[in-house]
Amino acid sequence: MGPGKEGLQRLDRDKLHPMQVQQFGEHVLKLDVLEKVWMPTPHGVHLGNMICTMDFRDAKVLELGTGCGLHSILLVYRGASVLTVTEIEQTSMDNARHNIEKHGVQIPVDYQIADWTHVEGGPYDVLIANPPFGKSGKAYRRYFIDKLILDAHTLLKKGGRLVFVQSSMADIPRSIGLMHECGMKVRVVGETDGPFRDYYFDHPDYIVEMAQVPGAYSVRNGRHYERLIVFEARV
Repeated sequence: MGPGKEGLQRLDRDKLHPMQVQQFGEHVLKLDVLEKVWMPTPHGVHLGNMICTMDFRDAKVLELGTGCGLHSILLVYRGASVLTVTEIEQTSMDNARHNIEKHGVQIPVDYQIADWTHVEGGPYDVLIANPPFGKSGKAYRRYFIDKLILDAHTLLKKGGRLVFVQSSMADIPRSIGLMHECGMKVRVVGETDGPFRDYYFDHPDYIVEMAQVPGAYSVRNGRHYERLIVFEARV
């Protein structure tokens, strides 16, 4: 069932970012985030906002790559009855569990150290993810998006829902096409746009690569903007 209480006690308060206060609809989260754990990103915030518009009553939910735990908390607030959360290493998992318990989550939560879709348990009613792309660490940047879509049917019940966020720079039509090829019924839950994050410009080749993707970004008043889309796909 993942890390025990002793894992939480090892969180080093001197290595925490200042508390992140994030509001999602009527819910205000006060998140403690370790320096080596990802802070809430625009992608994650948009996914959180869309989760707050959706119904997860009585759902058995799997979240891949929970990060600081913000989506897991919101899923419970929106009615999830059983939760499995994954992270790739123990420190991030301890941080997520700290935040989940801090926010009063009472439902059963299974904490698994797992590599993306290699998860025990299931099948699940809902699969939630914010797949890596810009910092995927893969030569093929869509690796985690494609694997998520291709493996969803092995993790979800028939009629189950895959919910994930991606940038327009990751090729929206390509994702929709792949989901349709897998027999999924796809809808856009919501989209927003925002300026490029600073690290996008650290690697000029990345910008050149993204310029080859149809509709990857727009430029307004000299600033680059990407769209962020949350999909719901039924298997």
